[in-house]
Amino acid sequence: MKPLLTLSLLALAGASQAHITLEQPEAAAGSSYRAVFKVGHGCEGGAATKEIVVTLPEGLRGAKPMPKPGWTLSTRRRALQTPDDSHGKPVTDELAEVRWTADGEANQLPDAWYDEFILRATLPAAPGELAFAVRQVCTRGEWFWAELPTADNPRPRAPAVRLKLTPAHTEAHAH
Repeated sequence: MKPLLTLSLLALAGASQAHITLEQPEAAAGSSYRAVFKVGHGCEGGAATKEIVVTLPEGLRGAKPMPKPGWTLSTRRRALQTPDDSHGKPVTDELAEVRWTADGEANQLPDAWYDEFILRATLPAAPGELAFAVRQVCTRGEWFWAELPTADNPRPRAPAVRLKLTPAHTEAHAH
């Protein structure tokens, strides 16, 4: 029983370090995915969040952010290394960054409150892992959630938001 308890406590400790997380941290490769970034607190000293900047990993197709009342939405695009095709139209760039900025102090996210920032995209076809870097800018200070675990640092202080891509689901044909 003690090993199970220890594993449970370690799992909780790891989860408590991830301060911006995805509602669904796993999805099928090649599927349409609704990325819900959950922001559970502000910055050091209880500072309110006034801006969230998500840097998208390469390979997401057709990414579109969801507007948020009281926040200004802006985006930045990057050129594709290899042009793609979408419904017969050439695609030469993709969404690289989404920025939500609070429209004044009244719309900032207080440290004691929780909120979500959403975008949708089609995931790459190959299983693996994607990492989103998220910059959380507050009224005092900021967090840059972009660190990946390493052998020397298996539980980073400011971990990137990670999405596990599982093999695509195939439905069996039954007679």
